Amino acid sequence: MDNFDPALISVVMPCYNAAPYVEEAIECVLRQSYRQVELIVVDDGSHDASAEIIARLADGNPERISVLHQTNSGPYAARNHGLSHARGNFVAFLDADDYWHPDALRQLHAAMTQARADAAYCGWQNVGEAAVNTQPHIPPDYAAADAAAAFLQSCPWPINGVLMRRQLVDTLRGFSERLPTAMDYDLWLRMLTTRPVVVRVPEVLAYYRRYPRGDAHIPRWRQVFDAISVREEFVRRHPAQIEHLGRAGRDARVYGSLLPEAYRCHWRRDTDSSRRLFRRAFRKADWKARDVKYLLASFLPAPLFESLIRAIDTRRSTRNSI
Repeated sequence: MDNFDPALISVVMPCYNAAPYVEEAIECVLRQSYRQVELIVVDDGSHDASAEIIARLADGNPERISVLHQTNSGPYAARNHGLSHARGNFVAFLDADDYWHPDALRQLHAAMTQARADAAYCGWQNVGEAAVNTQPHIPPDYAAADAAAAFLQSCPWPINGVLMRRQLVDTLRGFSERLPTAMDYDLWLRMLTTRPVVVRVPEVLAYYRRYPRGDAHIPRWRQVFDAISVREEFVRRHPAQIEHLGRAGRDARVYGSLLPEAYRCHWRRDTDSSRRLFRRAFRKADWKARDVKYLLASFLPAPLFESLIRAIDTRRSTRNSI
């Protein structure tokens, strides 16, 4: 720790084929009102114009931007790669397609140092053409709540919504790379076991972009299953943390997202995800009689499932129009 700059914030930015957005992301770091910032961009094997854009901006700001390259290994490997080169006593993460308010790092750093906290977090807003809920969101004050119950139910903040002390990140040994998604969620859950001091900045300072990602898109069912896997592992490894919830309270938080996500995917006509989610919900979730037709249909072969669900929806629409 003695080699780290005590006032420096290291921003780690993985980038994979983010050419339409990466310049905006880099510029938002350079325009932060908190000036003691280094940006470490890790090009994760991009094959679009990302590398050229990054190189141009780094050449213009050599004292502030470092660029690393790796073969495509995923964002968590890229973040760990960036962390290994970070010189700051504080660490923040910003993906190449997201951005911050210009005052984000200053406010997070001020709250963190004033409270002598291990991490500071803020509000956020979903943006972009694929964003469904674009309402600004201010998270609860986890220092005054049952943090274990809240974290187990859902990921507490997006990856760009938190500033952490480097010592805490090192204690946790960075990100796990065992799953393609939810490894930031895994880090926040593991953080709870250290009993950290966390402080909230009740302002929207982080912007999380949602857009169609083409071949790189990870299906929704995979994202939900990964999040559940992270919760299950936390419960298995740290039962004392959630013992007060009881079995019903624990399971409601671990598996409670299955049915809502299954229906959400169904109405979006993502039938592959909805079928997989309904099938898992049949075994794990607390479902009602009205859910049975969808749950049982999910065990049919995919073409039959699609046909049956289409017939159910047509019948419902006809009945509602009468």
